[in-house]
Amino acid sequence: MDPIQGKPSCLMGLRGKRDGSWLFVHQNQRNKGSGMAKRIQVVEKILSANDRLAKENQQRLDKAGVFGLNFMASPGAGKTSLIEHMIQRLSDQMELAVIDGDVATSIDADRAAAAGATAVQINTGGECHLDAVMLHGALDELDLESFDLLIVENVGNLICPMSFQLGTHRNILIASVPEGDDKPYKYPGMYRGVDALVINKIDLLPYVPFDMGYFRKGVEILNPGLITFPLSCRTGEGLEEWMNWIKDALREHSRTKEPSTEE
Repeated sequence: MDPIQGKPSCLMGLRGKRDGSWLFVHQNQRNKGSGMAKRIQVVEKILSANDRLAKENQQRLDKAGVFGLNFMASPGAGKTSLIEHMIQRLSDQMELAVIDGDVATSIDADRAAAAGATAVQINTGGECHLDAVMLHGALDELDLESFDLLIVENVGNLICPMSFQLGTHRNILIASVPEGDDKPYKYPGMYRGVDALVINKIDLLPYVPFDMGYFRKGVEILNPGLITFPLSCRTGEGLEEWMNWIKDALREHSRTKEPSTEE
């Protein structure tokens, strides 16, 4: 457990190139007489460096005309299933690429590729989130100007992914009925910071104790007016509304991010 209040312990795990002094401070520098490691400065430096690279990632996407989505969820909520449906339903209208983040294996990227998308797998080697460094490397594997929509499937986790900006344009949370209706109350940081919410597996509502009113009340307290899509990847209920929102968001992004002719 990391002693920094309000910060997940995995904040210490930024992968990629780091200033060696950051690591030195994290491991060795201590407050005199307190025995406590001076970690706040380290976290601020790591997050600041990540945010700078995230901005660069977004600039790369904007230059290529790509709309980027960051999908976050707990394990098993249905991120990959929803992505498969998106590929199958939208690939005749736009070019899609998928970057899958996971601790190990290429299972999710293989599924995205089998559905018809260009897919890149990031194995984090134990990290519980993607960060801007990892995404930067994955973007190098794609011919970005060939795509309209980039879907980033983050590592399954309801805490750490929200702390690390990637450079995508929208943060999407996929919740699911079997997780329970208390998740907004238990993981407020995740629900507070997203741009859209999918409630998956609504076909299980008759069989699982899930109070939709209680769940939505928690979401509204944290993120008033958050656009929400109840759906089922199994039955297809609600998928059309979700796909329409994606297409509208892509069109709106394209209008607002047209290349400027100004120097």
